[in-house]
Amino acid sequence: MDILTLFLVVPILTILTLFFTKNLQQARTVSVIGMTIQFLMSLHLVYAYIQERKINAEIMLFGKDIVWFEQFNIHYAIGVDSISVAMIVLTSIVVLAGVFISWKTEELPKEFFISLIVLATGVFGFFISIDLFTMFVFYEIAVIPMFLLIGIWGSGPREYSAMKLTIMLMGASALLLVGILGIYFNSSADGNLTFNILEIAQVDIPIAAQKLFFPLTFIGFAVLGAMFPFHTWSPDGHASAPTAVSMLHAGVLMKLGGYGIFRVAMYLLPEGTMMWSNFFIVLAVIGVFYGALAAIKQTDLKYINAYSSVSHLGMVLFALLMINKTAWNGAILQSLSHGFMTAMFFALIGMIYGRTHTRDVTKMGGLLKVLPFISMMYVIAGLASLGLPGFSGFMAEMQIFVGAFQHPDLFHRIATIVTISAIVVTAVYILRVVGMMLMGPVRHEEYNTLESATWYEKTGILLLLIPIVFMGVFPLLTSEFIRESLSPFIDRLL
Repeated sequence: MDILTLFLVVPILTILTLFFTKNLQQARTVSVIGMTIQFLMSLHLVYAYIQERKINAEIMLFGKDIVWFEQFNIHYAIGVDSISVAMIVLTSIVVLAGVFISWKTEELPKEFFISLIVLATGVFGFFISIDLFTMFVFYEIAVIPMFLLIGIWGSGPREYSAMKLTIMLMGASALLLVGILGIYFNSSADGNLTFNILEIAQVDIPIAAQKLFFPLTFIGFAVLGAMFPFHTWSPDGHASAPTAVSMLHAGVLMKLGGYGIFRVAMYLLPEGTMMWSNFFIVLAVIGVFYGALAAIKQTDLKYINAYSSVSHLGMVLFALLMINKTAWNGAILQSLSHGFMTAMFFALIGMIYGRTHTRDVTKMGGLLKVLPFISMMYVIAGLASLGLPGFSGFMAEMQIFVGAFQHPDLFHRIATIVTISAIVVTAVYILRVVGMMLMGPVRHEEYNTLESATWYEKTGILLLLIPIVFMGVFPLLTSEFIRESLSPFIDRLL
């Protein structure tokens, strides 16, 4: 069996095994074993990719192509480049950390872990697919479990949040499907239509079709990436979702939006990209600044992190639309950094809420004295979020801004300055939360008896902390690994 298909087989086998578990202990043991294997496979994939790339110059490596529906030329076509590999590693780490953070899930534990791993299976399938139809199927597999995970295991207005999320993402899926079909019906060079991304890239799609279907495809993916003004489903979804679901939601699922825009909309529709880029740059810049300002006004920890995600992912879209290698490299690094960082934030928020029974920062204080490990990890995540050197966010944001400033025209310069200014706002809300929640005297007497972080909580946090520090201390390793896969995109758009 090929190395990529195993990323679907292992979670499916884990899900099948979970059906036979009888209690929480068995369910979490099976989940940990399955997702640990998946994590080790992702590390092996990095090594195998580096070795294969030395002797193989193809755009996508480890390719496999099996006909599914011959009449419509739909294939199970898979392959990866360094960007796909990086996203697979991100997914495997966040999913495994989410399993550890969900160690005490007592309500329908078997069903919870099954839903969580189904979501992860869809994400893995999305990242390895190079057939548009197959990619869309995995996209839906990844999105649909969110309704159940929030609606059943969530808190607060969970039914409202789950329904709002589902309606908005299904609406985006409808636009995306129209865009994909538009690409498909204009993909013929020799009389044969195709869904294969690499084959479509060899076809000159009519400019009129590109201008029509690019915004549909872009918006279809961008809604999942919380692009302004289609972001409102995300904060509500985060606020009601259980901790591990928020981790996967922000850390992994929302990355499908930026990845799909880059891999499909921009790569296959270059003329449409050039025509619409300025319009979407405006929306991205608004999203970056609006998300940061909205985070300042929040007092609920989950809403603060949710609006922070809107800001950070807006920066990813902004970087992609800069259309140069430096900014694109920064966009991928920002996606990875945000994935690890925001998953860590949500894990820590869940740990704090589980002990204090509140997410309102105005009702907390002095937690650094009683929860030193959790508090210090929150500070580190915050420093990474505001782009402090030595952590993953610094190199990502630096490349985004350097790439953006390569455009000499006034429009791009103003957009870049506004986007950079959002970093100042980010520092304000991060330091504000740290000051109110962690510093000062212990506000409530019962906080003195709060339980310290457990071994499984520390394991989940450390899984996320290590790549944040690694990317910050060794930025060139990650940057150079990603950069070699950007050339085909540069050739298409420039």
